[in-house]
Amino acid sequence: MFTICLIIGAIVAIVLGTVKLKIHPFLSLFTVALLVGLIAGFGANETITMISQGFGNTLSSIGTIIAFGTIIGVILERTNSVEVIVHLLLKWSGGKATALVMNFTGFIVSIPVFCDSAYIILSSINKTLSKKTFIPLGVLSVALATGLYAAHVFVPPTPGPLAASSLIEADLGLVLIYGLIIGFVVSVTGYFSAKHLLFKKVMAPDVAGMKPRKEKLDIRKSAILVFLPIIIPIVLIAFKSIVNYPTYPLGQGVLYEFFNAIGNPIVALFTGVVLAFMLTVPRYTSKQFQWTVDALKDAGLIILITGAGGAFGHILKQLDIANLIAIDSGSPLGGLILIFLIASILKTSQGSSTVAIITTAALVAPLLSNFQLDDRVGKTFAVLAIGAGAMTVSHVNDSYFWVVSQFSGMSTKQALKTYSIATFLQGIIGIGILTTLFLVLNMSM
Repeated sequence: MFTICLIIGAIVAIVLGTVKLKIHPFLSLFTVALLVGLIAGFGANETITMISQGFGNTLSSIGTIIAFGTIIGVILERTNSVEVIVHLLLKWSGGKATALVMNFTGFIVSIPVFCDSAYIILSSINKTLSKKTFIPLGVLSVALATGLYAAHVFVPPTPGPLAASSLIEADLGLVLIYGLIIGFVVSVTGYFSAKHLLFKKVMAPDVAGMKPRKEKLDIRKSAILVFLPIIIPIVLIAFKSIVNYPTYPLGQGVLYEFFNAIGNPIVALFTGVVLAFMLTVPRYTSKQFQWTVDALKDAGLIILITGAGGAFGHILKQLDIANLIAIDSGSPLGGLILIFLIASILKTSQGSSTVAIITTAALVAPLLSNFQLDDRVGKTFAVLAIGAGAMTVSHVNDSYFWVVSQFSGMSTKQALKTYSIATFLQGIIGIGILTTLFLVLNMSM
């Protein structure tokens, strides 16, 4: 009970510190992480060591990606390349469903790519679309972020659901089929949350008074060349997922090693940077250095906040939250709801969806027979229930929350009232859809 109260108190302290006291998120996260470690009895030296490990581990996986992604975004924006992309997107959607297009784009892109990386790559397009269509940037940001998030927790080969399928020994094909169905509906829920529910009273950075650019698009640029800095990193990362599929479709020889290497997100994003620099030749060659400096300044703040979130999450992981949760269920439906609750508690308390998915899968795998979920369909829906829980709720201890809020320009308060609520609604809709579908399938058998 003491540990549970400590976790709740820590989350409340971060929210109050950033929203009410206006303490910078980096300082708020670091201070609370330090206090939690000391109060939990880890000792000063051990607490500092854990904070350093959490900070370093987070940045080792995403720090360089943020930097490279920011460079790509700045170059695409300042060479007017994003304008060309936006022109094509608006032409395709007719300018009437821009937020939905971004939501759907996010869902598709996040199937092979981590949502953090994909959001960083696509965020610059959101900003330009906001200026051209007068749709608040917050609407487009939440629509994109929730689309990315839905595929991230439901659809293999994203690491979370892939790992859960392996731990529970679920049929990966069924997880993929039902994950796509449920995930798509959950993704659209995020769009409706952004477009029709959350921004009636809470507006993210306003675009009122902003006027679309009058200059003509530089159509001389090849549309393919403009898309390459975005598409190539996504394709490379997707290939890494494909070659690491459990069946190893390309074997484990030279091709495997090649695609596994170039598909590393850091290598893939660096390739995107190189392709982006090609857009600056010869017209903007002299501006490359300064644009890189400007991009790295923007990236630095995001990296620090993201790292602090990772440090806080690492401290919470050491509290062994999983062992505090009692597991009991009397029916398959009750089992799915209980699995959802376990995953949502782990997600909300420590931040990482992937960690919540893997931890929950490891916890419930031996108990599926007690839940009457040990058949082919039951295991499939157990994986999906974990996914629904692992997106409920994304808030201040989630590094993705800070990536979304910082790249969209939303304050912590605005992000909590929009993006966090949207993820809550997505999780609730997700468990509602999958339990209903589970009942229908059982009735038809």
